[in-house]
Amino acid sequence: MVDKGPECKTYLARDTNLNYARLAKHIMWLEKKGLVESKIESSKINVVLTKDGKEFASIISDIG
Repeated sequence: MVDKGPECKTYLARDTNLNYARLAKHIMWLEKKGLVESKIESSKINVVLTKDGKEFASIISDIG
């Protein structure tokens, strides 16, 4: 998501190799932590990194 930007849940499920229900649970957790937001665009629910999510992604990518 850092490189590609917002993605719909279906594509995220495919890209992460998670089934849709499991991905939805992870997204809910990330939303509660303030790392992502779900936004409706063109009748699709897109997941977007928040400012805190981008900072967190930057930190963990530096570790790996």
